[in-house]
This record gives sequence, C-alpha cells and structure tokens, in this order.
Amino acid sequence: MAETVRMIANVRTKAGTDISEKKKEAPFTINQDMGPSLAQKLQKELESRLTISDAKQVECLSGISGSQKALAAAALLQTWEQAVIIVPDQKDIFRWEEDLAFFAPDISILSFPVVEEADVEVTFTSTERLRERMRTLGALLSGKPLVVLATSVEAAQKIVSPADLLDGALSIHMGQEIEREAFLEKLVSLHYERVDQVERCGHFAVRGDIIDIFPINEEHPVRIEFFGDGVDSLRLFDEDTQRSISEKEEETVFPLFVKAEKKSVLSSYMKRGLLLYDEPQREEEGLRKYFKEEKANRDKAFTWGETIRLGRKAGHKELAMVLLKRKLTGFSFDTDYSWNGITMTNYQRQIPIFIEDTRHMLERGWTGLLLTPRPSERKEIEAILGEYHIPCSETPKAGTVTLINGLLSGGFELPDDKLSVMTAGDVLGRQKVRRIKGVSKGKQIRYFSDLNPGDYVVQQSHGVGKYIGIQTIELSGIHRDYITIQYAGSDKLYLPMEQITTLEKYIGPEGETPKLNAMGGAGWTKARDKAKKSIEELAERLLEVYAKREITKGISFEPDTAEQREFEDTFPYVETEDQMTAIDAIKKAMEKPIPMDMLLCGDVGFGKTEVAMRAVFKCVMSGYQAMVLCPTTVLSEQHYKNFKDRMDHFGVQMAVLNRFTSLKERKDILAQLASGELDVIIGTHAVLNKKVKAKRLGLLVVDEEQRFGVVQKEKWKSWSAGIDVLNLSATPIPRTLHMSLTGVRDMVTITTPPSNRHAIQTYVTEYDDGIVKDAILREKERGGQVFFVYNRIETIGAMADHLKSILPEDITIGIAYGRMEGRQLEKVMMDFYEGKYDVLLCTTLIENGLDQPNANTMLVYDADRMGLSQIYQMRGRVGRSEKIARAWFFYRKGKVLSEVAEKRLDTIREFTELGSGFKVAMRDLEIRGAGNLLGSAQHGNIASIGFATYCSMLEEAVERLRAIREHRPVPKKLPNTTIEFRQDAYLDAGYIKNEEQKMEIYRRLAAVEDEKALDDLIDEVVDRFGTPTVPAEKLFHISKIRVKAKQLGIGSLLDEGNSFLITWADESFMKGWNPMNLPKSWIPYLKFLPGSPTKLRIRKEIAQGDMMKWMAGFVDELLKEVRGK
Repeated sequence: MAETVRMIANVRTKAGTDISEKKKEAPFTINQDMGPSLAQKLQKELESRLTISDAKQVECLSGISGSQKALAAAALLQTWEQAVIIVPDQKDIFRWEEDLAFFAPDISILSFPVVEEADVEVTFTSTERLRERMRTLGALLSGKPLVVLATSVEAAQKIVSPADLLDGALSIHMGQEIEREAFLEKLVSLHYERVDQVERCGHFAVRGDIIDIFPINEEHPVRIEFFGDGVDSLRLFDEDTQRSISEKEEETVFPLFVKAEKKSVLSSYMKRGLLLYDEPQREEEGLRKYFKEEKANRDKAFTWGETIRLGRKAGHKELAMVLLKRKLTGFSFDTDYSWNGITMTNYQRQIPIFIEDTRHMLERGWTGLLLTPRPSERKEIEAILGEYHIPCSETPKAGTVTLINGLLSGGFELPDDKLSVMTAGDVLGRQKVRRIKGVSKGKQIRYFSDLNPGDYVVQQSHGVGKYIGIQTIELSGIHRDYITIQYAGSDKLYLPMEQITTLEKYIGPEGETPKLNAMGGAGWTKARDKAKKSIEELAERLLEVYAKREITKGISFEPDTAEQREFEDTFPYVETEDQMTAIDAIKKAMEKPIPMDMLLCGDVGFGKTEVAMRAVFKCVMSGYQAMVLCPTTVLSEQHYKNFKDRMDHFGVQMAVLNRFTSLKERKDILAQLASGELDVIIGTHAVLNKKVKAKRLGLLVVDEEQRFGVVQKEKWKSWSAGIDVLNLSATPIPRTLHMSLTGVRDMVTITTPPSNRHAIQTYVTEYDDGIVKDAILREKERGGQVFFVYNRIETIGAMADHLKSILPEDITIGIAYGRMEGRQLEKVMMDFYEGKYDVLLCTTLIENGLDQPNANTMLVYDADRMGLSQIYQMRGRVGRSEKIARAWFFYRKGKVLSEVAEKRLDTIREFTELGSGFKVAMRDLEIRGAGNLLGSAQHGNIASIGFATYCSMLEEAVERLRAIREHRPVPKKLPNTTIEFRQDAYLDAGYIKNEEQKMEIYRRLAAVEDEKALDDLIDEVVDRFGTPTVPAEKLFHISKIRVKAKQLGIGSLLDEGNSFLITWADESFMKGWNPMNLPKSWIPYLKFLPGSPTKLRIRKEIAQGDMMKWMAGFVDELLKEVRGK
C-alpha cells in the first residue's frame, strides 16, 4: 500500500512538472458549453418519456440521484423558463447550485431565506435576509428566466399573496407623469426613510429633479430623473460609488412591510413554471423537524400537504425526483419514469483501480468526460492519465477521455448513451463543497469622510479649529463658497473651496477635546515642527526595520510538495476566491529569501485559521519549526485541537504551552522544542518567555494581533528578525492598518464569507427582561445555546442570580471570565462546548475565537460601552452553523447615549452584512480616535495635530526618506493651484443643497490630478445631481483649467480686472519652454514681470469673447509644448 502511495506521489510531482512546463501559456477557464449540450441532448429523450409541457400531468422520475438530478432539471428548463426547486436541506442547495452552474450556466439562481420578524418593538433590525427574499419574489413576478432553490422549510413559509404585495407596491415607468409630493408621501407610507444620500436598502433621497430609491427588492438602488413631472430617465446605480450601472424601462418598489393575511407560499409567485420536488419524503421530514424546533414555527409555515396543494393551485408543472419508489404524501403520479443512470464510484485515490475501470470502459466504446475544477487538479489528472497511457482527446469521442474544466458535486454513468462523466473528486478522493453564487461584500467606507458642523478640523497653515459650515459669500457681485472655521478667541477663517485639500478632519485620542489654535499664532507652527521632527525619527525607524528585512537573509521555504496538496485537500470546503488569493500571496512571500511580515485581515469566521494552517504546514514540510501565538488560553486550546485534527495524519509533532500546562509538561516541551523534536508550538504569552528556544524556528503566526500590547510586540520583534511573521486579525488596530496602507508591511484581506454563513439577524434595543427570556427560551427550544455578554466581573454573580429569577429552573447557566483560575475556566468552557450549559454568562473574553457552532443567539448587555471591534468580533461568535443566528445589543432603559456610543451602535447597524470587519476598523479609527498607538512619544503629536494630518506627514516622510536611500529623486508634489475668475463659479444650493455632499464634491474636485479622473468625476456628479446650473458648469470649467495648470507648476491664476496674472510655484515643470513659440498674435498681450517667482500678465483684450474658454486653450497650448519637448 505504502508503495502505491509513493508511486502516486511521484507521478504527481514528476509528471506534473512536465505538463506545467508544456502548457504554461494556457489560462484555466471554466467550460460553459459542455453542460448545456448534455442537457439539450437529454431533453429530446425526456420528451419521449414524459409529458414535459403538460402542466396537468404530475410526474415522477425515480432511480435518479446526485448531479444527474441537475442534468434532468437543466433539460426541463429548456421548456419551462422559471422553476422553483424544493430540496430537503441547506447542503442540498449548495449541491444544486454547483451542478446547475455546470448544466445551465446562463440561468440566474436565487434563494428564498427564512425571515425572522421581531415580536417586540425594537430600535433597529437588520434587513439582509428580507432583501434577498423580496428580490426573489420581484424576479418571479417579472417573469424573467430563473431558478429559485429553496428548502422545504423555506418553500412552506407563509407569505402575503402576490396581489397584496403588488397592491402596496409603487410602479414607475419611462415617460410616466408623476405628482412629486404624492409620490414622496407614498414612499414614506411604504416605510422608506428619507436621507441625504442613499446607502442602504429602505432609503430614498431627493435632489432637485432627481429621486434616488433603494428598493427592498433590488440589488442596487434606482435613480429617477424628471423633466417637469415626466420620468425622463430610470437607471440603477452603485450605492458605494453613486455611479449609474444600467438603464431601465420600468421599476417596481416593494413596501418594506405589508400588513395583510399570509395565505400564500413561494410557488404562488411563479407565473407558470416548473415545480420540482427533490426527494419529497425527506422534505416532509425536514418540515416536521422545523415544527418541533420551536412552537412559534407552526404559525410561520404551512404543513407539507398544504404547501403541495397551494403549489398545485397555481397551475405549475409538477415533477418529483426520487431515488427509491415509495408512497408520498400529497402525490399520485400520472407517469412514473425509471431513470437509467448510475452514480460514479469514488476511487478515494486508489489509482490502479481507477485506471483498470477506465481502460475497461473505453474498450467497450464508451466516451469519458473528466471534470477538473482547478489547475492543480487538472495537472494531477493529466499526469496520472499520461503515466498510464490512457487515450485522451480534445473533444469527446468514443474510446477516449476528454478533460473538461468544470465542477460537479459527483460523476455518473449513462449506459444508454455509453457516457461516463467523472469528476476530479471521484478520482482523487474527497469532493469539496463550493458555493457558486456570488456573495455580497460589505459596504465601503470613505476614509475620514463625513464632516459635520461642530467637528474639529486641522488646516495646514492655521492648525486645529472647529468646522462651522459652508457659507456662500458675495464679494463685488461675485458668489463663492467658503468653509468657515472657528479658531481660538473670536477668530474665523473663511477658506476658499479650492484650498479644501489643506483641510483634514481632526482625529485625536479618544475622549480628548483638542485645544483650538489662535490664527496666526506661533502655537500651531511649534506643534507642527515638533511633530515633524519626531515623525522624521519614526519614519527613519520604520524604514530601518523595513530595510533590515530587505537585506536580512530570511528562509526561502520549499515550493509546494505533494504532501502539501494532500494536506490542503483535507480541508472539507472549496476555498473562497479571497482565501485562495491570500494563500497564494503568503506562499509566494514565504518562498522568497527575504523575511515575510504579512498582515492577513479577514473577517470573523472567514477562514483565516485555514490560511495560517497551510503556512505552518509549508514551514514544517520545509524542515523548520513554527510557533502560533494566541491572546487567550481558551483560544490556544482550541487551535491546538484544530491543528492536531488536521496535521496528525501527516506525522506533525505539536504541543500547547499555556497556563494549563504543568511544570513537568512545560519542561518536556521546552526540551523537545530545543532539540527539534517538536514541529509546532501553540501557546499564549508564555511562548514569549526567554527560556523558550527553538532549534530551527521558521515561522511565527500571531492570531488576533490587535490583542497584543506594544511591550509584547517588541518582545517577539527582538528575536524574530530572520523569520517569517504572519499576523491574523479581523479588525486590525489603526496603527497596523495604517502601516500596512503606507506599504511598510504587506497586507492581504479576505472579504468573502464562506458558503454556509448567513447574515446575522441583528437587533439594537433597550434592555428588557421579556426579550432576554424569550430569546433564551427560543434558542433552547431549537436545541441551541446562548452567549450572554456582561462585562463587569464584580457584579457578574448578581447578574447570574437575576437571570435565574426570570428563567425557568431547567435552564442551566455557566459563568466565565478572564480572571478565573485556569483549570476552572477551562472546565466551564469545555462544559459549555459539550452542551452542559444552556447559557454562558461571560465577559468579552469570548470575542477571541471561541468556536461553538451550537451557540446561535448572543445577548450583549451595555453594548454602548464597548469598542466597535469588540462588538464586531463578538457578533462573529454566532452564525457559525446553518441556523439563523440572532444578536441582540442592549443599552439600558431610559439611558441617554453618548454621541460616541450612538455612533458605535449605528455602525453595527450599518455593517450587518458579512465581511465588514476591515471597514469597521476604518470607522472605529474615526470614532475612538487614534489612541496611544505609536508609543507615548507619538501620543502628544497625534493629540496636537490630529491623526489624519499625522498620517499624511508620516507617509510623506517615509516616501522622501525612501527616495533618498534608494538614490532616486524625491517625487515632486504638484502645487496647490488657486484659480480665480471674476464670475460665479460654485456649487449653488439650486444644484446641491446638502452640505456634506457639497463638501465631498469640492474635496474630490480639488484632489483630482489628471484630466481623465476629472472627466469621470464630472460625469458622476451630472449622473447624481442632474444637469449642472450655470455656476456649477463654470466651476467644472475652472477645475479643468486647474488640473492642467497644476501640471505646469502654476501656483495661482488670478483675475485682476483688465488682465490675468499667472504666478509659477515651481518653474522646473516648464524647463526648456520657449515663449516665442506661442502664436505671434498673442505676444503683444503678454508681459513677464521681473523678479522671482516668475509671473506672467495677460491683457484681456487677447480674448475675442469668453475669457474662460480662451484661458483653457492657452493652458492647453502650454501643456502641448511642454509635453512635446
């Protein structure tokens, strides 16, 4: 047996290399044609056996299983454009998605999740699942070709009838005349919320002739542009960029809530289509189980018999697919057709048997198709077929095997067609489960963006002030917008909008109110110079570390081995795209001889541990030792268990070192580590002890990096100079975040949730014993457990007594907090893990990595007192199984929330989607300030000049020093050009009324540095706000001139009345320019003034007509000549 395994490994490595060399240039693309052609062929056969197009006939396909069901469904979809496919459970949905993507790649596949409705009045509840459901109902009503995959529980949910839903809906079409006020009132009656800018589902915004709405039934918001009262344009737009995506002819806006009797089911919404039941008996069992889980569920769904009856009433074509014939509730079949197909054998890597069967099959004149989902599997299969001389062909033909790039849950044989369809999983062992459907990414945050009156700001020349607002001021009959900033005393600065880039939002240490600077005083200059000096030193130190890493000889780990592939195959899921990107980036960095310093930023439960495991395994396979550092004992135990489960079969020796380890065990572990017997050591701060010495340490993995303080970080930095370091974090602390963003460290992010993660049903509300009792009993009823987070150790006992007094006696409560004695804490945690407690009353220690898939409800007391990243991490502890997870964040009754607490809870509400951890970190930075991030020396600087200014100064210093070290010129900064025409050129209230949006557009106009980006921005503004008014049009013209003037080094271009004065800030941009090359007719009107800087006066008579147009042409002429040098 061992010999066979070795032979397979050799085939994979040797032959694999040859193939990759030969076929380097061929990109790996999934085949989109083979599946549909198989389905088309089968359709003809099914037409002769079943009455496919007759909806009155209820038919059965027996003896069918696995991916053959999706093949038959794809054949039927050639006749029926819409289908609702009801399956037994969630795992079947993943399988169907995967298989339909191969046999019918062009058809949309939608889902219909169960939606929870809060029985009590809450401040806020998340709408993620409702949105998915409404989108599906809207798509079915539109008659578009699609497939809805739903479990029996989902398909049986009681919902309002299509008539009631459409009755409350709002329909809009091109050319329609609409009375605007009544239309807006109707939106409010549909429970939509009016805001300044649409960013979330259920929002609408009004700007002049434009109305933006984010319907609950659409993936993106819709923009309606009016001409008079008529709908002139209707288009979908991206809520992050606010740019239009596609035009529409009509739109239906569903209400957020409909109060009507729930007398319909999912299939009632299909116009006339295919209603397919996959194993009806298992579906009925699934529904029964759901009814037993919670009493309340009986009111939420119809019985199985009623669900079938309601589907039949709608007049659809019904078809049941079963493996075994049996009596089925609600069915008597008109036709029962026995399927002639066999599920493919899974060879589990027994290559000789697979080869023998394949040869035998080909000798009988069969055609073989072998599907490979990824390049690595394809190479391996090619190597095996090549080694054993199996005849292969590019296109399917009898007696040969054809390799197809594609994915199926499993293969099958069709004897009548002499066709064998195999998958890489059938040959190589376990087939992984892949979620085909794209998943929503979290909402994007604009960095340091929102500026509200009353916020503190930092202006480059005058320092820290308070932002009062935007004022339109008229001077000599000309209107301009100015930013008003209050300074110490009664000083006010009116900052022209073109200088907005000199302004940053002030972000300082949490809770500190900054001292306002005096205008023109020495205080700001002093603070800035002091900060500049220490920033220079810090930049030096950062680059020192970076340069050291670049020249330090690191370990160049081996390329992936056959064992590595085998190890990775034991991961039961197909990796998400982000996971693959992260794994590849980390492996590449490990294979380089430079020490790696990588930050892997991935959301809670998005598979960071798997990425780390692969890095650790690679390190061990290259003959080195790895160390995994965890912030808590509980997490180190859990990692040890998970790593051991995965790596034991490969002979990897590992141990755990934490406060549970006895002295004798510790002594043995240290000896084994020093002698090289141990491959992996997992532990808490204990591994940072001086006594811990490894023989050949190659990799340090730091989990939950944000939990370690500066002192601990310095410890490991001191001895990790030549090794690779991988930091894992869901919400990196802002310093790490910024270091990564400034390129001092490498960073990879994972933002795609794994297949079986659903958005967590999140509620934010006042604390109420009734809600707590109901939530715990509901979770207990469905066999689950509850986390109750209470972050006060002193009174945690009293809280336990209070919970006992409101809960029935049979509810068991365990208590856990960080200061408990080690063994006792471990016992409580393990008992909870084994299901001995219904509720775990604990402090925030659970935020760090306790995985308990059975705990699907979390209650957080005093949520307003916790940090954002804490709340976010904790919420990620639920929702790790297929049940709907519920998270309740409570604040105390009648408590007036502080502004910071309100912002925090609002952010949680904003980011209820999966994959928002990275974005939460960005927002957290704005809310809690920069904190004491860079050691005490930098703390005062951040307080005096603000974090944003600090960061841009640091970035500048790093860039400049790097250029000096690398003996290249310091990159030139384009001047901050001021342009003044004596004309109204501003964003007037008639065009953009909202101050925040005005600020955003002004800021972006000022920051743009090339013509293309400016054209894009103007397109976007016109798209969002409609046709510009005359002052706005002029502002855009001036912006175009400014962008070009910047590239010429022009500092200012001022209107003096009879003439224009151009002053250069940096003449080096004009090097070699000869003014005599300008058109001869211009020369009399131009005059260069003596002295420095260079100034050019242009008399206005030069322009016959519009001076602005002429100036644009003049700047173009200069650019053309300078660029043409």
